[in-house]
Amino acid sequence: MNPFKEKPMPIEKALQNWKELYPCSYNKRDIDPYTKTRIILMNGTEFEANWFSHQFARHTDNNDLRRDLALARYVEKQQQLKISLLKPADENILEHTISYEQLAVDLTAELAKREKDCNVKKALDFALLEDFDHLYRYADLLDMEQGVAAEYLVGRYTEIMPGRPTIAHHRFPMDNVRWNISAKDSDTQTVLSTMIITAAEQQTMNYYMNVTNFACSDISRKLYQEIALVEEEHVTQYESLMDPNATWLEMLLWHEYCECYLYWSCYKTETDPYVRSLWELYLAFEISHLHKAAELLQKYEGKEWCEVIKDPVFPKPLSLHENIDYVRKILETTVQYTSHREDYVRVRELPDDADFFCFQKTIQPTAQMTPSHIVVENYIRRKGTDYRYQVAPSPVPELRNRRQDNTCVGRKPDAAESTDFFCNKP
Repeated sequence: MNPFKEKPMPIEKALQNWKELYPCSYNKRDIDPYTKTRIILMNGTEFEANWFSHQFARHTDNNDLRRDLALARYVEKQQQLKISLLKPADENILEHTISYEQLAVDLTAELAKREKDCNVKKALDFALLEDFDHLYRYADLLDMEQGVAAEYLVGRYTEIMPGRPTIAHHRFPMDNVRWNISAKDSDTQTVLSTMIITAAEQQTMNYYMNVTNFACSDISRKLYQEIALVEEEHVTQYESLMDPNATWLEMLLWHEYCECYLYWSCYKTETDPYVRSLWELYLAFEISHLHKAAELLQKYEGKEWCEVIKDPVFPKPLSLHENIDYVRKILETTVQYTSHREDYVRVRELPDDADFFCFQKTIQPTAQMTPSHIVVENYIRRKGTDYRYQVAPSPVPELRNRRQDNTCVGRKPDAAESTDFFCNKP
C-alpha cells in the first residue's frame, strides 16, 4: 500500500463526540494476547506523535503552522485516549505490565529479524535480552503476590525465564548512546524500526514511571523503580539511532507515515473484529494527517514528500507473534555482552576501571540490595524454585538453576560464554 495515493478525508471530520470516544473494553479473560500488545503499541505510537507535535509547536513561532499542528494533534489525542480505554478496569497494573513486556520481547524480535542495518539490529538484539528478563522478574512478582501465572496471560507464546539478568542492565549513561542513521540513505524499514521501537520503549518507560507509586507493596514499588530506570537506558539507546539531522517538517511526515504503516499493519493482522474496525478507522484518520504533513512540507520548505520518503510502499505488515527460537538464539550468543560507548563488548573485554564496573558499584554495592534480585530470591524461598514457563532448558547453562538467582551473567567477566552478534543479509 502507498498511503500517498489514497484519498484523504478532511481532518476535522475525524472529531468525535463523547459517546463515540468511549470504547467497549476487552474481556481480559478471553482476549488474544497479541490484541493486547497491539493496543499498547498503538497507545505508545499515538503518545509519541502527540509529544513530537507539542515539541514542534514549542520550536516554531509560526502560528499558522501551530494551528495546523494543533488540529491534527487533538484528533490524535482523541485516538490515543480511546485506544488506552480498551484496557478494562479489572485488569490490574501488574497484569497489564506482563503485556507490556510481552510486546517489548516480540516486537523487538520481529523488528530485529527483518532489519538490514547491522548497527540497528545489534541495538535491538541487545535490549531484547533485557526486556526478556524484565518479563521473568515481573512474572515471579505476579505469581508471588497475586497467584496469577503469567504464562496464561502471554498465551504461552512467549517464554518466561531469565535473560540477561536485570542486575547487569545498569550501565553508565554515556554507554547507552549509539550511532544514528541517516533517513535519506536508509531503507524505509530501518527508519520505521528506529521510530517504532523508540515509541514503544518510551511508552513502557512512561508507564512504569507513572505506576511505580501505585504498586501495592514495597518490593513491587522497588522493582518498578529499578526497571523504569532500565527503560530510560533503552529509550536513550533507541532515540540515538534516529536521524537527528532531518528537519521538523521532514520528521512530521515520517511520524505520520509511521502511524499509517502501523495502523495498516494492525488492521491486516488483528483477530478481534471490534478492535480491527478501530484500526481501520484510525488508518483513514492518519492518511489525512499524512497528506496534511506533505502539504506543510511543500508549503514551508518547498519539498515534495517523495524527496523525504523515497520508497513509500509499505513494507510487509508488522506482525506480532511468537519468537521463541529467535530469542533463544540471541540469548545463547550474546548474554555476556554489555555496551561500551557506541558498541557492545563482552564483559571480560572491559578494563578493570571501566565506567560499567564503577557505575555498578555506585548503584548496587551488593547484589542483595537490588530489587530484581530480591524478587526472585523471595520467590525461591517461598516456593523452592523460581517461576518459569519454558519449552526447554535455558540455552545458557549458567541460567538453568531454578533454586538460585544468577547475579553474575552479563555483569562479571567469564560468567558465561557468548560468541557474537550476527547481522541479516542485505
